[in-house]
Amino acid sequence: MDLETRQLQQLLAEAQQLPEVLLLKPVTTSTNDDVREIAQKGIQSVLVCSTRQTQGRGQRQRQWVSPEGNIYLSTLLQTKTPIDGRLALEIALNILQMPSLQGLALQVKWPNDLYSAQGKWGGILVEPLSSHQAIIGVGININQVEDTQLDQATSSLEQLGLAQADRIRLMAELYLAIQQAGLWFTHNSANLASRFNHYAAFMQQQVEFEHMKGLSQGIFLGIQDDGAVQIQTANGVENFYQGRLRPIIPV
Repeated sequence: MDLETRQLQQLLAEAQQLPEVLLLKPVTTSTNDDVREIAQKGIQSVLVCSTRQTQGRGQRQRQWVSPEGNIYLSTLLQTKTPIDGRLALEIALNILQMPSLQGLALQVKWPNDLYSAQGKWGGILVEPLSSHQAIIGVGININQVEDTQLDQATSSLEQLGLAQADRIRLMAELYLAIQQAGLWFTHNSANLASRFNHYAAFMQQQVEFEHMKGLSQGIFLGIQDDGAVQIQTANGVENFYQGRLRPIIPV
């Protein structure tokens, strides 16, 4: 066992949250796929981390650019409440409370992007295995991602002010944050709207929302407690549970 794995084991053992299986890999296709394979063997708690992915993916099977040096992490989460869209929001909010990230100006972009005024610095992928179990994948940009194919502004923890990031401690805190998010979700995501809207990107800004019926434009008012996006459109306040939120950039 290498030194980094032992260090991560120790941090999680001290928090009394050591999973049955813990793997640190220099490269993998997808940490979510690794966790899926392990879960099929009946293992209930697992953490897989990698410094590079060759087939990383985000929401709706979009490619997740996964260059070497950042954090790509996946785990299993058991919930007593049937899984719905609020879970990704809880995970994002609990990540923002991680000790290592305090003092940084961080936001959440609905439904699953870790954001800032400079752009996206991380993302969350929830892939349910059943109504009460899901694979949770988190990608974090420690260093800036340079890719001309990206369709939105990106940032990194280094750019946002986290100098000399402790990767192993960040991995431990991410795992604990995901487990804590599961507890919030189990307790019916109490006061979700007020907690999320405090950190929501694009609040009170002109946005467009791509959904199954087309494209809506208006002012982003935040979310409801059930996780639905609220947008003030020309037709009044409209609520959406699925889709893609983007700011309208003034020309």
